[in-house]
Amino acid sequence: MRILIAPDSFKESMTAMEAAHAIEKGWRSVTGERDTFKKIPMADGGEGTTQSLHDALGGKFVTTTVIGPLGSPVEATYSIADEGRTAVIEMAAASGLDLVPKAQRNPLISTTYGTGELLRHALDQGVSHIILGIGGSATNDGGAGLLQALGVRLYDAQGNDLPFGGEALQHLARIDREGQDPRFDNILFEVACDVDNPLLGYRGATAIYSQQKGATAEDQVILESALTQWNTVIEKMLNKRVKNIPGAGAAGGLGAGLCAFLNVELRRGIDIVLDATHFYHYALNTDLVITGEGAIDGQTIYGKTPIGVAKAAKKYHKPVIAVAGVLGEGYEAVEMHGIDAVFSLSTGPRSVESALKRGPDDLTEWARNMAKFSMIHRQ
Repeated sequence: MRILIAPDSFKESMTAMEAAHAIEKGWRSVTGERDTFKKIPMADGGEGTTQSLHDALGGKFVTTTVIGPLGSPVEATYSIADEGRTAVIEMAAASGLDLVPKAQRNPLISTTYGTGELLRHALDQGVSHIILGIGGSATNDGGAGLLQALGVRLYDAQGNDLPFGGEALQHLARIDREGQDPRFDNILFEVACDVDNPLLGYRGATAIYSQQKGATAEDQVILESALTQWNTVIEKMLNKRVKNIPGAGAAGGLGAGLCAFLNVELRRGIDIVLDATHFYHYALNTDLVITGEGAIDGQTIYGKTPIGVAKAAKKYHKPVIAVAGVLGEGYEAVEMHGIDAVFSLSTGPRSVESALKRGPDDLTEWARNMAKFSMIHRQ
């Protein structure tokens, strides 16, 4: 058999590549060299995307110091992969919620400036393709900080530069793009965006996501007003209509800012990863696809990695099995979306710490048992 192993990470237990290795190890312990394997670590554009594409495409990690969400320096890492052609960046590395202690979270002042610095740093390395994941942000600034890092000037009515943060956009009067870095006009720029929220309104960036970033009810009124002004000036000065683009509200409105100022494409993260890793080519030439991640439940069907892998494999009518650390409520729904069988690694009561620690061994043992069943079927 030709087996394509394409899992996501099992969070806090294994990276996607470590999970793929564990599956191959267990299967090979039964079939030896009889079967062949192709391992492609997967991700859906969120946490772990940089690591997965780094492993899949062969990359080097680059670390630099940038301005963090609250204006203090942070160390941020991204990957340059595909023989130096592609930079894989997670905005959370520079502007993420996890970088801000809970008591200090404040989207009125938090900025995406550091993410812009990462983009500029990647271009300095000579890349021609950027993949940017925009999940996990601490910000609600419409991408203004990122654009300031790329040379865009934002002025109030008195001609003063706007400070960082979403609140400041209330006072935006004029945009000056003269100093905007022109190198972004000549690269392929893909943005991994797994939400379809607009910029404004009851489903917008502020209404849906700002509370988890520290916004109070009063803050939300200010932030909605600020993003409304941001959109008004963009429409007036750039003649761009971005507020209703699906994903415009992602990452505190970063999706809208990117679409207004740069030649980007907002895409589902799993689709970007499938294309970047040439998954379709390998799926065409395989007999079985194995995927999985830490948890599979009723929400998995909404753009998560196992479903993306399954739908891609079904283009060529390939059988797909999935494995998870745990199966949650409604997991059966995945069987209506391309997964032929789904399994859990759970073997009985144990602590979370023990389950995470034993994850690789449990996954190897599961694969060994699956290979035994495969051999019975073949005989």
